[in-house]
Amino acid sequence: MPKSSRRPNLLLITTDQQRGDCLGCAGHPALETPYLDQLAAEGVRFRRAYTTVPACTPARAALLTGMDQWHHGRLSMTGGDPLEFPATMPGELARAGYHTQAVGKMHFAPQRRLYGFHHMVLDESGRRQGRFVSDYHRWFEEHREGAYGYRDHSIDWNSWMARPSHLPEHLHPTHWTASEAIRFLQDRDPSKPFFLWLSFARPHSPYDPPQVYYEMYRDHPALPEPYIGEWAAEFGVANDDVNAPFTRRSDREVRRARAAYYGSITFIDHQIGRVLYELQHWDRAEYDNTFILFTSDHGDMVGDHFHWRKTYAYEGSARVPLLCRWPRGWDLPRGQAVDHVAELRDVMPTLLDAAGLDMPPSVDGQSLLRAVRGEPWREWLMGEYTSCYRKDQGMQYVTDGREKYIWFHHTGRERLFNLVADPGELHDLAGEAALRPHLERWRGVLAEVNERRGDPRGQGGRLVVQEQALALSPYYERWKAAAAAVNYGAKE
Repeated sequence: MPKSSRRPNLLLITTDQQRGDCLGCAGHPALETPYLDQLAAEGVRFRRAYTTVPACTPARAALLTGMDQWHHGRLSMTGGDPLEFPATMPGELARAGYHTQAVGKMHFAPQRRLYGFHHMVLDESGRRQGRFVSDYHRWFEEHREGAYGYRDHSIDWNSWMARPSHLPEHLHPTHWTASEAIRFLQDRDPSKPFFLWLSFARPHSPYDPPQVYYEMYRDHPALPEPYIGEWAAEFGVANDDVNAPFTRRSDREVRRARAAYYGSITFIDHQIGRVLYELQHWDRAEYDNTFILFTSDHGDMVGDHFHWRKTYAYEGSARVPLLCRWPRGWDLPRGQAVDHVAELRDVMPTLLDAAGLDMPPSVDGQSLLRAVRGEPWREWLMGEYTSCYRKDQGMQYVTDGREKYIWFHHTGRERLFNLVADPGELHDLAGEAALRPHLERWRGVLAEVNERRGDPRGQGGRLVVQEQALALSPYYERWKAAAAAVNYGAKE
C-alpha cells in the first residue's frame, strides 16, 4: 500500500445519529455534503455499513474496542460502569507512538475515563455524571454574548421537534467541535504521527442547525417524505409526548424535523471542511499522509414508519455512512462504492492496519482495507437491541445487505425485507409462503449465533422467546471486574 515506511496520521470523524442514506454521494435527493463526497471520491464508500447495537454507548464500545457486542458486553444502553477492555484503539495507537486526542462526544463511563487517549476535550450534550462539566459548556459560559443558555430553544435531546438554533453560529457545539480539532492540530507533538477522533454530537436531536442551514432545506422541493410501511399502522397514532419514539406527526412537523436534521448534517460537513482546509494549508505533506475514516454511531428514523430516534433494526436506525480516504501514493483504487457488509467493529482494525500494527487477539472486526483489496469478507451481520422503548419491540436482526430478517425476542414476531427491491422496508415478506426457505435460513443463522455464545435465545438450533432478554452479556461483568482490580491495585 504505502510507498513510504512513515506511519500515516489517522483521523477518525464520527457523527451522532446520521443515517446511512444521508450523504450526497449516496444519491440523496436533497442533502448536500460536498466535503464528505470528496473524501468518498478520493477513497471508498461502503454502501452496506451497519451498527449492530443501534444506540450511542454500545456503538461507541464497538468503535473503541473492535469487539462485537457480545464481547464488549453492551447489548443495549444499559450499564454505566468503568470497564477495562483487553485492548482499545487509542491505547494501541498510543503504545505505537501516536499522539492520541479525542474531541467532542465520547459517551464513555465515567465521562473523563481516557481509555488510552492522551487527552480528551468533551461535548457531552446533556449528560452529566457527578461533578462532570463538559468542556463545551464551560467554554460556552465564558464566550456567550448575552443572557442566554446553550439550549434556550427548549428542544429536548430526543425530541421530534425542530427549529433553527438561537445561537450565533460560532457558539454552536458543532462549530466548537471543529475549532477544538483545529486547536489540537496546531498544538500537537510534531515529532509523532497523530490519531484524532473528531466526534460531533449532531445531527442527534435537538434538531437545531444555524438559521442559514435550516433555510437550505425548509422549502426544498426534493425533501423526501418518510417511508411508511404497510406493516406500520399500529405505530401511526398521535402521541403528544415531545420525546415520543412512536408517533404520527403532521406533515408540517415532519418536514420541519427533516429540514433541520439535514441542515445539521450539512453544517457538520462544512465544519469538517474547515478542519481539512487547515490541515492541508499548514502542511500539505501531512494531509497527504493522513488516513481519514468517517462514520456514525447509528442512524435516526426521522419519522419513517412513524418511528423516531434509534435502537431499531430498520435501515434508518441501523445503517450508517462509512467512508475511507487513504494517503496519497497508496496503491489502492479510489472512487469505489463497495457492497460488503461492514460494521463499526471494523473501524479499529482498519486504523491499526493502516498504521501497520498487529491486531490484538480481542478484536473481532476486520480491516476494511481487506474488502477494498478484494480479500475474503463476511457474508452477514447480526445485531440486536434488548428493548426498543417498548418491550415488545426488543429485537435481534441478521442482514447480508440484500435481505434483512428481524426477530422480536419477547414475542417471536418476525419481519423479512428485500433491501434491494425495497430499500425503504415498506413490504414485510415474512408471511410469504414462497419465501419460507429464506425465513428458515435466517432463523437458523440467528439461533446458531445465540447458541454458540451461550445466549438462551438460541437452543437446539431454534430461536426461543425470552420473557427477560439480556441487556448485558457476561463479558460486561468481566471488564467491570478488571477495571475494579486495576483501580484497587493503583491504591496499594
